Amino acid sequence: MAAPGFEPGRQSELLVKLNRLIERCLRNSKCIDTESLCVVAGEKVWQIRLDLHLLNHDGNIIDAASIAGIVALCHFRRPDVSVQGEEVTVYTPEERDPVPLSIHHMPICVSFAFFQQGTYLLVDPSEREERVMDGVLVIAMNKHREICTIQSSGGIMLVKDQVLRCSKITAVKVAEITELIQKALENDQKVRKEGGKFGFAESIPNQKITAFKMESAAVDTNNVEEQAEEIITKADPPSEVFAKPILHTPGTAQIGEGIENSWENLEESEKEEAAEEDGESEATAFDYQKMESEDTSMMKETKDKTTVLSSSEEDDVVILEPQELPRKTRAQTNLKEANTSKKAFNKKRKKKRAAP
Repeated sequence: MAAPGFEPGRQSELLVKLNRLIERCLRNSKCIDTESLCVVAGEKVWQIRLDLHLLNHDGNIIDAASIAGIVALCHFRRPDVSVQGEEVTVYTPEERDPVPLSIHHMPICVSFAFFQQGTYLLVDPSEREERVMDGVLVIAMNKHREICTIQSSGGIMLVKDQVLRCSKITAVKVAEITELIQKALENDQKVRKEGGKFGFAESIPNQKITAFKMESAAVDTNNVEEQAEEIITKADPPSEVFAKPILHTPGTAQIGEGIENSWENLEESEKEEAAEEDGESEATAFDYQKMESEDTSMMKETKDKTTVLSSSEEDDVVILEPQELPRKTRAQTNLKEANTSKKAFNKKRKKKRAAP
């Protein structure tokens, strides 16, 4: 659904690379406090699983997936738990407020596309730009300017100065994106406490999802009748008007006023083409009959004469026509079938009599 290049039920190379990169960015960077997920030491822990669903792939899917993943982890709340001896109690959201995850930092990926062997650098490439780029460099960094992971793909060699330049740009972009994420999370938490609309329900009336929807435009309906009359008066009237139905052939008629229907009337060029096609069909039929008559005459001659395949004086090969076998009539075959069926019936009858 995200893109026509993705096959259902099978991961492409891009999705495999994305899965590995997000795993290194989030899990290997230890942005989540895993010790806080422990309930009973050595026995019970919370398991966190992150699923990303692509709705529309228009390029730079790595950056979008990293932002969506870290925001989902920051927004997630797990049930509260209490441990008394060996008894573990998990509370529902109605009994106790859910507990957020302990997030140390927010690693965010920034992609750089290179063109003409690194001559041109582009941040956040689109899907068309990704098709023609020579290589891509992905840097994952947090707002503390700590590089979490770095990956380069494509047949391109980068200089140290190019990598340093990309890291500086990444630091600026990550700081901006982190600030936007924190503001969005604070607004969501504030709206939830006030009891207003939030999440998916809040995005519908503001038309945030329908990005391609056009704004409503006012239509002027004043003087519509006058404009319609002007258009009718300026238009050319029909050449002929027929007030009565016209019977073209029995069972058909034209209803209403208007020009006579000329659907069945052929033009001169069409008539000439039809006449040529009829002439060609007649000629081919005559040639076919002529060929059939020649074949039958040749067959009659070959039945009476022998066919010589070699004209040499030493070896003369002669092919003789085989004698035709007498054909069985349908009456003879029917009589034989009747006799065989009678014989089989008599044998069965004798066996039944002989049996005690």
